[in-house]
Amino acid sequence: MAARCVSLWTRLPICAQRSQVLRPIHRLLSSPGTVAADTRREEQSLGIAETGSEDRTPKKRFSEVQKERREQAQRTVLILCPNKISEKKFLKYLSQHGPINNHFFFESFGLYAVVEFCQKESVASLQSVTRLSVGTEAVIPFRSRFFNLKLKNPPSQTSEQSCIPCSNQSSPSSKKLFELLCNAESVDDQLNTLLKEFQLTEENTKLRYLTCSLIEDIAAAYFPYCEIRPFGSSVNGFGKLGCDLDMLLDLDEIGKSSAHKTSGNFLMEFQVKNVASERIATQKILSVIGECLDHFGPGCVGVQKILNARCPLVRFSHQASGFQCDLTANNRIALKSSELLYIYSALDSRVRALVFSIRCWARAHSLTSSIPGAWITNFSLTMMVIFFLQRRSPPVLPTLDYLRTLADAEDKCIIEGHNCTFICDLNRIKPSENTETLELLLKEFFEYFGNFAFNKNSINIRQGREQNKPESSPLHIQNPFETSLNISKNVSQSQLQKFVDLARESAWILHQEDKDHPSPSSNQPWGLAALLLPSVANSMSHAKKKKKKPANERVKNLLESIKSSSTENSTNTSGKRTDSTQA
Repeated sequence: MAARCVSLWTRLPICAQRSQVLRPIHRLLSSPGTVAADTRREEQSLGIAETGSEDRTPKKRFSEVQKERREQAQRTVLILCPNKISEKKFLKYLSQHGPINNHFFFESFGLYAVVEFCQKESVASLQSVTRLSVGTEAVIPFRSRFFNLKLKNPPSQTSEQSCIPCSNQSSPSSKKLFELLCNAESVDDQLNTLLKEFQLTEENTKLRYLTCSLIEDIAAAYFPYCEIRPFGSSVNGFGKLGCDLDMLLDLDEIGKSSAHKTSGNFLMEFQVKNVASERIATQKILSVIGECLDHFGPGCVGVQKILNARCPLVRFSHQASGFQCDLTANNRIALKSSELLYIYSALDSRVRALVFSIRCWARAHSLTSSIPGAWITNFSLTMMVIFFLQRRSPPVLPTLDYLRTLADAEDKCIIEGHNCTFICDLNRIKPSENTETLELLLKEFFEYFGNFAFNKNSINIRQGREQNKPESSPLHIQNPFETSLNISKNVSQSQLQKFVDLARESAWILHQEDKDHPSPSSNQPWGLAALLLPSVANSMSHAKKKKKKPANERVKNLLESIKSSSTENSTNTSGKRTDSTQA
């Protein structure tokens, strides 16, 4: 540990940053109390509230959050502004169309403003006085809620314009993160600090829903009453700044809107075309939407129609927001999976902190990648964390089967023959009695999966226990709803072994710190910061390449050290014995 000095932060390969055109705001190092308060505010913006005696705030259902955010986005506009602009005059001008509820600025390919009116009618009023861009080139006459603001009389360079405060849309730099972690007061504080720095902000969440709403305006030209819903990391509580924006084109609302009562002996139906299968229908619909985005969608660039994939999609970049977007159609199971993860993220305040830290650790050691391949995905890591927390004694999180037993008639959900039923009201789920610290859970996670029998057992969050693998894939994690699918089928044996070796090494580092009692105020990286150092992965890889036998002996010694330490420290602070790992 003494050999790892602070100067190593320059080589820390933390998660890939957003585009450099974004301008981050300088964020001062907050006290632990401030960090916790800020984290609670961000959780409440997502509909998440802490459980336990300290916070009894009722938690919103996933559907309620989606509905509120969607309605909010429909009365919001996106405006490209001149660099030199008076914020006061800008808001006064827009207020002519109605009162403004909220606004913020951010930088991407220029200076942008997100303005939320109090009434939806204000948007229509603004559109009514907006003209089409006049220039030398021909334009597509599309009336969207994405505007370009120009000044009739540009201010002179000598005129004083106040600096526009911009919302931060990017993750902290590796240097800044490492500095924050090293200055934390405890490992628990480190994990909560990382969560605060990486989680989606209120402004970024609004921008994601607004982007979906802008794309919905384009799709509605062909399919009135359709909805574009965000799913995945953007809404499940585990999204980090800079993550992709997954969108679902929901056409179910079209059928619901026309399902009204009729009188008399007549029934009127729309004349439609029939195709051979639902997949072909999805491909045709996405093909048309892709063409519309490419030719008519303001700010939509790099449109790719990937229609022969298992789940057909249209991929594009939304230039103004900076989001990489994936649009699918009628992928109802994916939306239900997002709701399940939202519930797990909201049940206990420790869940998100642990998931974010494990993901950051995996990214730092190249266990995950933004490029498809044989790597473990963030979704698989999240499933592993949930499974591990189900295995604690007492459990931190309930099993999916238990959530299903709490469901009532309105929660029943069958999608394509798959039972996706679970309780939707978070307030009816009893809080966990587990009081283990984040530091202990982090250490036990590495220890648990460093000794997991991946060669014969699979991970199943429905039952919260190991089961015999139904196939020969190195890593088997059962899809929570499509139970015949393995969500980690792509993971190779070498990548799994790399994960196991790093988990064992990380557990060993944390156990050594327990013995040596490093001081947070010292100049040595400690706790989570020490786990993110590339020297952990590089030393193991280097040793295996040059001296195969000593490396094997080293792993064996590490494992024995972990087991002996586990035996000595198997009783937690409350006197309850922790869940033992399986060799």
